Amino acid sequence: MKRQVFYSFHYSNDCWRTQIVRNIGAIEGNTPVNVSAWEEVKRKGFTAIENWIDSNMRYRSCVIVLVGSETASRPWVQYEIESAWKTGKGIVCIDIHFLKNQYGETCSQGENPLSKFFIDKTYNFIAKRKNAVDSNEIRLSSICKFYHPSAFNTYNDIANNIESLVEDAINIRK
Repeated sequence: MKRQVFYSFHYSNDCWRTQIVRNIGAIEGNTPVNVSAWEEVKRKGFTAIENWIDSNMRYRSCVIVLVGSETASRPWVQYEIESAWKTGKGIVCIDIHFLKNQYGETCSQGENPLSKFFIDKTYNFIAKRKNAVDSNEIRLSSICKFYHPSAFNTYNDIANNIESLVEDAINIRK
């Protein structure tokens, strides 16, 4: 079954790699963002960006975080992860650093963006911080999967596994 997903990624670094994943076709993602449309939203400010993300994420069942070299440090990626958890969506990270960009280059592996968040086991509350405040909190990275495809057959590895990764992410939230 095709699922509706939202792709979270570092736009300026990983847009090309993201399009490669979107073209796999095993899942239904949001339509690619055109550069001028994204720049227009950014010019309107913080609240406009939040509203745009919330609107585009609304009817999605899973957020796929496509992780390149700097994805984990991007504030909007962090917002999308936090928002996905708060709204009960599945979350899965997929390492895309072995996919080539438009110049035929790969990038360095980025850190797991989920490791920046903690979940309170009792209240299911999400918080971004470096360390747990008590023993009742666990890292989001210990709940949600970060998939590392093969370095030699990255595209096919992602294509062959993306549906099950999405289903697993959704099932974690049930």
